Amino acid sequence: MIVYGGRDWLFNQTTGKSKMTGSSDLAGSKIFSRCLLVMIASFVAALALLPEAHADEGFGGPTFRKGMWRFVRTLEIVTHSNVRHKLFEREMTRCVDPTQAMKATFSSAPVGNCHSTKPERVNNRYIFSNRCDYMGPVSTVITVQSDEAYSEVNQLTVGQLPRTDLVIARRIGDCREDSAALGQPSDLPIEH
Repeated sequence: MIVYGGRDWLFNQTTGKSKMTGSSDLAGSKIFSRCLLVMIASFVAALALLPEAHADEGFGGPTFRKGMWRFVRTLEIVTHSNVRHKLFEREMTRCVDPTQAMKATFSSAPVGNCHSTKPERVNNRYIFSNRCDYMGPVSTVITVQSDEAYSEVNQLTVGQLPRTDLVIARRIGDCREDSAALGQPSDLPIEH
């Protein structure tokens, strides 16, 4: 017999199983059940307080139509003499819901010492004076042409070489039946 935590445990060496013994069996299971319920309730309450849980309620950004979208991303560096050098240009066609990506952009969490500011809306533009991005702290301008087209410019000005990340996005149609699951690549050719 092993005494653990004020309770008696009986270990059966033949089966390798242990069992709580004594009159505290019923009381122990009630206490365990209550603790488990409190832990589950606390976990559910914590989830409800997360910003993502209320993202739909407080989302003040642009909304777009789901469908087949064509994205053209260009990354440039700017030298000291204000000459722009294109590092790369990449095109992609995907079946997506851009509104979901915008929700992530508009709820950018702090990264280290970088804290995103709330965007300012001016007509069809959303302007972030500071947003925490994969490149570092950037200023971002999202210009909405319609629910089927937008552009996003991210400018990084810290460091030796300032960079500009430009994304041009345009909806080109509905998703095909076989790639209707959002986010799945399409077999449609990408035009250059």
